[in-house]
Order: sequence, then C-alpha cells, then structure tokens
Amino acid sequence: MGGVTTMTTGTRSGARPRRRSELAAFLRSRRARLTPADVGMPPGLRRRTPGLRREEVAQLSGVGVTWYTWLEQGRPINASAQVLDAVARTLRLDQPEREHLYHLAEVPYAPDPAAEEQSVGPEIQGLIDALDPRPAVVYNARYDILATNPAYRELFELDSPEAHGVGNVLWALFTVSEASCPVVFRDSELPLMVAQLRGAYGRHVGEPAWESFVERLSAASPFFARLWESGDVVPPGPRVKTFRHRTVGEVRMTSVSLSINGMPECRIVAYTPDDEESDARIRALRG
Repeated sequence: MGGVTTMTTGTRSGARPRRRSELAAFLRSRRARLTPADVGMPPGLRRRTPGLRREEVAQLSGVGVTWYTWLEQGRPINASAQVLDAVARTLRLDQPEREHLYHLAEVPYAPDPAAEEQSVGPEIQGLIDALDPRPAVVYNARYDILATNPAYRELFELDSPEAHGVGNVLWALFTVSEASCPVVFRDSELPLMVAQLRGAYGRHVGEPAWESFVERLSAASPFFARLWESGDVVPPGPRVKTFRHRTVGEVRMTSVSLSINGMPECRIVAYTPDDEESDARIRALRG
C-alpha cells in the first residue's frame, strides 16, 4: 500500500514544486494538531515533536514510514486515492481538508455520495424568494439546480426540473428543441455556459459524478458534445441574455453571480431586467 515510486514529469512543471511544498506544510500542520491520546496511543517519553510523530501517522495509516516521510517532505512520489484516504482518516481531516489534500497531491478527488448532496438552507431560500419578481436560482459548479424562486421557474417554464430527468439547467436547455429553448440566442449563449462548465471541470477530473454527467449529456445532445470537445473555457461573469416566454414574449435580462459562504463552488444567479420593457414583461409574468 505504501510503495515508493517517482512521479513522472509533465505539464505545469513550474507549479509542481510549489504544490509539493504546500502539501508538505499542510500534512505537518495537520499532524501537529493531534495528540497520541486523540488516536488512542500512549504519550510515550521524551516527546519533542508537537502532535503525532511521522512514524505514528504511517503506522496508523498502514503505509511505510519511508513513504510517508517522503510524502511529508514534498518529494515527487505518487499517491493513490486509497493511501490518501488512509492518511486523511488518521489525520482526521474534514471534507474540505480532504479535498485540499487530494488537489495538492494531484489525485482526482471523488467525494462521498453523501457529500455530493447539497442543500440550501432557509436563509438562502428566503433571500432568493425575496428577489421575486426578479428571477433567481442557486447552482453548483455543474449547473445542478439547488433552489429557485417562482420567477425563475416561470421564466424557464420549469414546473419541475426533475421532469427533464435531472435537476440541471444544462440538461434542460440542451435536451429540448431549439424552438422550445427559453434562451433566444442559443448558439452564442449555450457555448458560454459549457465553457464555464469546462472551467469548473478542471477541479473535478476523474470524479464519477462529473464524468457520468458529461458522458450522459454528450450522448443526449450532439450540440453539447461538440461544444464540450472544443475545450473552450471562460469564467463566470455578468452577462445580458435574451429569453423568450410564450406568454409575455422576449425579455432582456442581466445575470449576476454571487458566491455563498459555506457552499464551495455554489452561487446565486440573479436576473434583473435590462430595459423598461423587459421589466414590465417580467412583472406581467408574475402578475
């Protein structure tokens, strides 16, 4: 489980030494905060090291002392997910710390299925409800729909996102006909959304939930598959989008993204009318 192998060289070679030094410092700090009593070990005599010793972490994790020492020294060695999980359990890392460990070790992070379940508390739901008649939604990095207000559901005509097979706005937009898509300039707007998704995907390469989502949506939508293969990446940002609605017609809306404390990679997206006519139509939609 703790065999020592050297890492192969590759791209971003300049960033790797820095990443390894960050990994070394992180492991040392996590080890220093634990005491032998925390893990059911006797304190021993002449303990000069704050917290656990390296050999104790290695023993409790079931890995070789040399291997763990090299890992903590930031040497260029490979670490499997199985080994990192064992070290994370020994060091009692919480979910954000475990994810940080994986990223520093350059190993694809696969969260527990329970960790994938994200829910919006009453405070956030109350906030987006208070924005009505301005449409608002909470997305995660994969565009899963975590919460909406009535105006958003009216604008996108989504009585139930799950009716599309998954509570995900990309799935809803890419698996309907162009005439039924609420986004007017589909050929220019949807590529931007896929490029944002591609940017977020870089932090989740190899994770089963992400890989499955991309694979299934690519199979369901040749348009999405072509955009995904392009490899384009853009960051989130405010944009003016034009929507069509069968009752009130076209509305121009500016979208603004707001991060949410305690919900990494999740954001509130709020839409405000871009002109007086759009404002009147949105109000009529909710009237």
